[in-house]
Amino acid sequence: MGNINLKHPSIEDLRSLARKRIPKFAFEYLDGGCNEDVSLQRNTEDIRKIQLEPRYLRNLGESDISTEILGIKYDAPFGIAPVGLQGLMWPNSPEILAKSAFEHNIPFILSTVTTMDIERASELTEGRAWFQLYNPVEDQIRNNILERAEAAECPVLVLLCDVPTFGYRPRDIRNGLALPPKMSLSNILQILGNPIWAYNTLKYGQPTFETLKPYTPKGLNLKQLGAFMDQTFSGKLNAERIKPIRDKWKGKLVLKGVVSEQDTLDAIEMGFDGIIVSNHGGRQLDASESTITSLSKIVKEFGDQIEIMMDSGIRSGPDIARSIASGAKFTFMGRSFMYGAAALGEKGGDHTITMFKTQFKQVMDQLCCKKVSDLPSHLIK
Repeated sequence: MGNINLKHPSIEDLRSLARKRIPKFAFEYLDGGCNEDVSLQRNTEDIRKIQLEPRYLRNLGESDISTEILGIKYDAPFGIAPVGLQGLMWPNSPEILAKSAFEHNIPFILSTVTTMDIERASELTEGRAWFQLYNPVEDQIRNNILERAEAAECPVLVLLCDVPTFGYRPRDIRNGLALPPKMSLSNILQILGNPIWAYNTLKYGQPTFETLKPYTPKGLNLKQLGAFMDQTFSGKLNAERIKPIRDKWKGKLVLKGVVSEQDTLDAIEMGFDGIIVSNHGGRQLDASESTITSLSKIVKEFGDQIEIMMDSGIRSGPDIARSIASGAKFTFMGRSFMYGAAALGEKGGDHTITMFKTQFKQVMDQLCCKKVSDLPSHLIK
């Protein structure tokens, strides 16, 4: 654990290698935003406008990058965000990332619609994986999933609120990865051009929505599966739909996808323990403001009333530091870790986490900042 591949010391290096190792349709599903990718690009650009001030004559020794969030202490102030269909982008990637997260003592969030089930995530992390619920229409399915998450000892339930519709993603539409999906001749040729990906897909099996298998009728073709998913799940949330989840779930409850002060206030009043400021990595609304802009407004108004985290646009240790200095208590990344898994396979999770830890600690030491919670005092306003 803890080794950096010296040939790939940045996310851009990992992204470039991932592009070469996986079929084009899978890479574009991972890499793209929605519409014209304006929101996708704005997220990172605005984070990198943030500047931090070092205090060289107040050097208090080596920094400590461990962080507590929702009553749990982690070894670093970042975790792995939920990503759908991870096994499509790199076979067995959710297992790779869950194992690495556990070994490094950072949180791994399992998506409802990824390619590993709740029980396996719990096994790999000894009950430390968070679970992100994509809310079912039927109460019976919802309650059963919550019971499974509780039995798996998930300490945190993350409720997704920013997918009332499917984002308009031109690349995925061209590649047949919209709902219902289809496999075109072009996609088949791309698979043949990536033999390592193809071999691993054969080894680990065709990616499926593992957590949802008990609720999915057997024998559905791709078109029928798309229709089933559309009928069974709805991203539309309101107080009426959230209340039974809050009543049933006894662990910590987090709302992911918050970008407004009003939604933050509503989350507080509904009894959420935390929020993740996020615009779904720029994949849902191309006209949205950047997450760092939303974060700054929300922290100013509600920073002392609820635990505030952030994802979307973070691509480096300095980006993590900028986000925390701007008021986030914790950060998450999705694409970045998937680039790592796709680029380096089994070693990708360990490499990417170690790289981020190293980058972030260098920033802390350079700022002469002793504790993560002190980073806001280094923000140049």
